[in-house]
Order: sequence, then structure tokens, then C-alpha cells
Amino acid sequence: MARDPDALTALLAAERERLLPESDGEVGDPSVEGCEGRFGLAVVTVEGETCRTDDADVAFPVQSVVKPWVYAVALADRRDAVHDAIGVEPTGEPFDAVELELETGRPPNPMVNAGALMASSLVDGSGVADRVARVLDVCSRAAGRELHVDEEVVAAELEGADRNRALAHLMRGGGMLARPVEEAVEVLARVCSIAVTATDLATMAATFAGWGVRPGSDDRVLPEAVVTEVLSVMATCGMYDGSGRWIHRAGMPAKSGVSGGLLAVAPGTLGLGGWSPLLDEQGNSVRALHAGERISEELGLHQFAPRGS
Repeated sequence: MARDPDALTALLAAERERLLPESDGEVGDPSVEGCEGRFGLAVVTVEGETCRTDDADVAFPVQSVVKPWVYAVALADRRDAVHDAIGVEPTGEPFDAVELELETGRPPNPMVNAGALMASSLVDGSGVADRVARVLDVCSRAAGRELHVDEEVVAAELEGADRNRALAHLMRGGGMLARPVEEAVEVLARVCSIAVTATDLATMAATFAGWGVRPGSDDRVLPEAVVTEVLSVMATCGMYDGSGRWIHRAGMPAKSGVSGGLLAVAPGTLGLGGWSPLLDEQGNSVRALHAGERISEELGLHQFAPRGS
């Protein structure tokens, strides 16, 4: 559905102005310390129209917002193996909880660290470089430009990856993780260190909204069936322990990250990208969360509301 770009731009600017004075929350990622006053918003429609605010083209590490993409690539590469290895249930636990399904030993879902480690190990490739390149290529195609991994962020991620190592050892000890522990940990650290902007996230979200086709192009980045599965899990698990509130109020599949990023999808319509480093207690960007809820209401994007309401 086409939307007036001037009206969209005005709505984004109004939301940014309204929420910029908001100072609640804490910075969760050292790589974005000093950026507390930054707040970028962008919307990309499935037709390819792009609307953005100030700070929408400032780069930051994608962090956990990459998890739907890792899951999507793993599903595209080996769908049945992914279904066997990763659950789809929300947890109510922190994203890095050292916890697996009691009966199966599987990670509970792909949006927590255990699930992302498992998904990254199921991406096609013979080693770390191959699998990182595979995810990076898909993310770059979805964003419509060549993205890169920030090596400084990688170093910090690996230095602080003890909980991820514990999760990987637990899964490998239980016979679920076929890859070496350090290999799985490094792949996830590297893809979480991909540098993106709010505009990139909006374009990537619009690729999901277009059922795998990048907006304004004929490039099919992902199969439709894969996108359906990914959006379903994002809707229930993508916003940590705030997923219930988000889907209740905004009604869009979404994923947040510790650097303050937000990617939200209105299927068939548009993608929303946001970035602001101050996080709430659930680990979601305070400003981006509130902006997303308001934008959904103003544009009638809630997936469970009557169409045209």
C-alpha cells in the first residue's frame, strides 16, 4: 500500500522531536557510550520509498537485531535441521540465560543467545569466515548496500563472551552443537558486530515486509516460507521479556538489540528502523520502542486490528 512520503517524514520527525528529551534508561553496549542523545528513525515502504530523520544514517553495531537474519539464513540452508535443533517458544528469561529446553536440550528459540549460537552453526560454510560471509551477504542484499564487520566491536564481543561459551559448551556436551565451541561463538560475535544504520534496518525490515524481496527491486533475498517462519518467531520472542507488551501495543513482528537498534515489520506494507542507545529494563530502546508504538497506531499497522482502522 503506497503512503505519502512527506506525511511519513513529518510523522517520523514529530516522533523524534517528541521523544528526544526522554532520558530514562541505561546504555547497554560500551560501543555506543556517549551517544545517549542520538535518536534515528527510518521507514522504507515495500515500493522502495525511504523516509528518515536526523541520526538515521549514524552507524552502530547491529547486535541482537541480526538474530532473525541468522535464523533466516540457517532455515534457507537447512530447514529440517534447524527445526530439530531450535525451539520456537518464548522464555521470559534474559537473552543470555544459561538455559535449554528440559526435554530436548534445544535452545528455546532463535532470538536468545543459545538459539542464535545454534542457528549460526547451521549456516552453510566450512568455517567461521564462510558462515560469516554468508550472513553478511544476505544482510547486505537486504539493506541494499555492502555492509561490513567492525573488528573493534568483534574484539570486545569475544572478550566478554564467557556466557556464550558456557551455552555453547552446554549444547555441545548434550550432543546438540556439532561445531566447535569457539567457532560457534566467533561466528555469532562477528555477525553481531556488523555496522548498520537505522535506515539499513528499515530497508532490511522492508525486505521482510516484502516476503523476502528487497524493496524497490526484483532481488529475492529469502524464500517466502522462510520469512513467514522468521516473522512468527519475531512476533512472540523478538523483544525479550517485553515481547508481549510490544505485540499487544504495536502489533508488528520486531527485534531489538543491546546497542539500541529496533527493526519492526508491517508485512506487505513497510519496514521500520530505529536507533537510540538508552535501554529499558527489558533491554529495548526506550525511545525507539515508544516511537514504534505511536507510528503503528498512527499508520494503522497493528496486524490484529481491522484493516483500515
